[in-house]
Amino acid sequence: MSHPHPELGSPPKLPEGGLRVTPLGGLGEIGRNMTVFEYGGRLLIVDCGVLFPEEEQPGVDLILPDFTSIRDRLDDIDGIVLTHGHEDHIGGVPFLLREKADIPLIGSKLTLALIEAKLQEHRIRPYTLEVEEGHRERIGPFECEFIAVNHSIPDALAVAIRTPAGMAVHTGDFKMDQLPLDGRLTDLPAFAKLGEEGIDLLLVDSTNAEVPGFVPPERDISNVLRQVFANAQKRIIVASFASHVHRIQQILDAAHEYGRRVAFVGRSMVRNMGIARDLGYLRVPAGLVVDVKTLDDLPDDEVVLVCTGSQGEPMAALSRMANRDHQIRIVPGDTVILASSLIPGNENAVYRVINGLTRWGANVVHKGNAKVHVSGHASAGELLYFYNICKPRNLMPVHGEWRHLRANAELGALTGVPKNRCVIAEDGVVVDLVDGVAKIAGKVQAGYVYVDGLSVGDVTETSLKDRRILGDEGIISVFVVVDSTTGKIVGGPHIQARGSGIEDSAFSAVVPKIEDALAKSASDGVAEPHQLQQLVRRAVGKWVSDSYRRRPMILPVVVEV
Repeated sequence: MSHPHPELGSPPKLPEGGLRVTPLGGLGEIGRNMTVFEYGGRLLIVDCGVLFPEEEQPGVDLILPDFTSIRDRLDDIDGIVLTHGHEDHIGGVPFLLREKADIPLIGSKLTLALIEAKLQEHRIRPYTLEVEEGHRERIGPFECEFIAVNHSIPDALAVAIRTPAGMAVHTGDFKMDQLPLDGRLTDLPAFAKLGEEGIDLLLVDSTNAEVPGFVPPERDISNVLRQVFANAQKRIIVASFASHVHRIQQILDAAHEYGRRVAFVGRSMVRNMGIARDLGYLRVPAGLVVDVKTLDDLPDDEVVLVCTGSQGEPMAALSRMANRDHQIRIVPGDTVILASSLIPGNENAVYRVINGLTRWGANVVHKGNAKVHVSGHASAGELLYFYNICKPRNLMPVHGEWRHLRANAELGALTGVPKNRCVIAEDGVVVDLVDGVAKIAGKVQAGYVYVDGLSVGDVTETSLKDRRILGDEGIISVFVVVDSTTGKIVGGPHIQARGSGIEDSAFSAVVPKIEDALAKSASDGVAEPHQLQQLVRRAVGKWVSDSYRRRPMILPVVVEV
């Protein structure tokens, strides 16, 4: 199995007649999915998603793919194929269209409706092309065929991309639920036909490659939800992804059966469920859904709230309820259902929310203690079955952390894909398909691009390091006035600390050290303010480290008079 090396340089020019595949997100992580296909100087993008920040990225709202490698080639992009409507696949589209608004978006009805609503908030009116399973569309030099796949959102599609260099198939996110709620199966006969034709490169969802067996059917959850509803004494609060239409349908069905009314909480939840209902993907009995403002008029045992925050996102409704920072107050006897799986990296945030809700008396039902969620991604048994149908000549695992990618490659090798044709790449690693063989050709820039409020890309790793230091160790500011001619102190030093855990009175011990350092520099003829600031920083930093074993941020200010 081939894999990237740190010494990889920039890729050479794509050989004539070759197909280049460059993942800019989604490999080595869960989220930020984006893959660029290149043939004959033209580009086709599959998905453009976001990654949600972790605790060590304070203040960050979203993380985008890095567009640097395609920024000077925006005119070469023939389209963006969107496999489905989850945020980790469409959330980055507004930021790419800000750079060139007329790039066509290709996707299914629901996927396009969700991204169009999102783009409306950014005041972008996209050019879209709606497709269905079985459709073939020529997009520049790429002939794309769309195949139905089953996932945790309706209308998901895989795409087969035919070029003179060969056929690449990108599964998007998929599983093989044989009893799907909407009756829409993963189209295995279509994949078998592609396999007979010859799949030169297969890019496959790796999320559950380590999980043995098959994913249980979605409909198994309905009975568990009914049992939770039957036992609930007061309000029921359900946290789910704002795009998980199938799970929300099951909640609506259970609420209708047990005589409860449902209110959606949160802008994205209200927007997405409205779109799903209007397009016929969500069946809502008359009078079942009510405005959240009317809930005060209903008894607690007739209320169901559906909100976001199943991943412990700090600003989502459920986290705010757990922190007592929301208009909806958790009271003893409420039942909270977390109808989702844990995305790797979010575990601490989710358990913090569960503990907060439990503290206020809620009965919290989650995947750890009840079967209230099944994954939307194929497990190892399904992937083996899939490889035997598709018979790919080359395999490139996508959508997963390193352990998922490697496990997926090993599954492919078990079914007969030669190990040297199982290409394990990561973000930015360029893979060329030339003469039927896929090989790593180099690497392009594919770092994190942070969105913080209205700024995109302004926050750097250095900024985040400063934020972490401020959060963990605090800040000490030192103000000194010196004579511009002699460099001697004429005022101060004045020291202030915030969040350092050091009493103000303790700083009297470091004042002589600052004075000695500046006196020595004055005698040496050093009077430049920047140099004096460095001397102050070192003197204070050494004292704090020696005395308290801490490393706060130190901000020295030296003013000349």
